[in-house]
Amino acid sequence: MNPPQPSLTERRKAATQLDIARAAAALFAERGPDGTTAEDIAHRAGVALRTFYRYFRSKQDAVGPLLTGGAERWQALLEAAEPGAPLGGVLERAVTDALGPGDEYAAEQLVQTRGLLRAAQDDPALRAVWYRVNQDSEERLLPVLTRLAGDAADPLEIRLAAAAATDSVRVALETWAGTDAPATGAGSPADLAVRCLHQLTGGMRLFSDRPGPEA
Repeated sequence: MNPPQPSLTERRKAATQLDIARAAAALFAERGPDGTTAEDIAHRAGVALRTFYRYFRSKQDAVGPLLTGGAERWQALLEAAEPGAPLGGVLERAVTDALGPGDEYAAEQLVQTRGLLRAAQDDPALRAVWYRVNQDSEERLLPVLTRLAGDAADPLEIRLAAAAATDSVRVALETWAGTDAPATGAGSPADLAVRCLHQLTGGMRLFSDRPGPEA
């Protein structure tokens, strides 16, 4: 059974939140969080200040929908996978597809994420938003990985797999943001995330069916 589709009001609300998030990300990259106010973000997004505070408690919170969108993208790829397929390969494909600049929107999102992570280095409140998004992503992965691995899988191993997958993406993006590496190829987010995934899941039984390296 397909989940219910969001109402027109819900879609408009989500679009407004994303517009505000993009405005905040652009201003943080240009001026830094200290040089940006909630008023600046609202003005850039074309909304009233009261609208800004209807959705967000602070200027740092405003980037949440943008960061969450990236997590939702690769989770959607996992949700589309069929149970029974080798979990390591499923995760690698999802990470690679989600972190690659496959279209204009994805490429723009990577650039904005890089700017946000650079700005977050000197802003604890912005880092807190980033970590919260990652924690939420890990929690949402649990039922997805449980379905893929099967009900007989050890819940502890499922939790470890969700943590490893989430941290692989987080560490990859943070590492990439600290460099001038391109969005594709060696040193890209997808390349780094797959490397992290191999390291973090190498000893897990859930991933014992992953093919070994070619001779």
